Amino acid sequence: MTEKLPPTWPMYRALVGIGMLCGLVIALVYQGTLPVIEQNRAEALEKAIFAVLPAATERTTFDVDGERVHAGYDDSGALVGIAIEAAGMGYADTISILYGYSPGDQTIVGMQVLASKETPGLGDKIETDPGFRENFVALDVRLDASGTQLVNAVETVKQGAKTEAWQLDGITGATISSQAIGDILAGSTARWLPVLQSELETFAGGGGDGES
Repeated sequence: MTEKLPPTWPMYRALVGIGMLCGLVIALVYQGTLPVIEQNRAEALEKAIFAVLPAATERTTFDVDGERVHAGYDDSGALVGIAIEAAGMGYADTISILYGYSPGDQTIVGMQVLASKETPGLGDKIETDPGFRENFVALDVRLDASGTQLVNAVETVKQGAKTEAWQLDGITGATISSQAIGDILAGSTARWLPVLQSELETFAGGGGDGES
């Protein structure tokens, strides 16, 4: 005797119901944790701004061309640098960074990785390797006399092969990740520095969106 199969509709209805319930729970959890996530991101960014602008004690965020940059000031209110967010493709995924630009001597004076999924123990050395981090003490990003383009584009070279102030000494074993940082900085500085230099009076005067 052939065994009668159960109707498919009740099974389908149960699966759909469970799926909808799970989706609702996920959405509620996301909405509930979103403020905490955003707060953590804001705190991490705040910390990074002062890390890449070591001479700053206060900061103000400005909207420039629809994007935000962060101007840092010392105790006297003098502009000491501008922190710029940038991103690009690394070995595993997008790398997001923040770097500090000193308009006075036209150098990068700090770099922090904001988000990265690079290989632990290898690619993540862009965040921890002391030699690599030394690249960002005074990285040359001077503009030409017209102020419209860099004299020399930032470039990454093999570890130990750095001979110029605009070069990044790469990381052996993390070539792609360290190259990615150089590429991100090359593209971002070429785009942003002419704009920021032309807006220095605005930054020097403070203001912005009131965040500090």
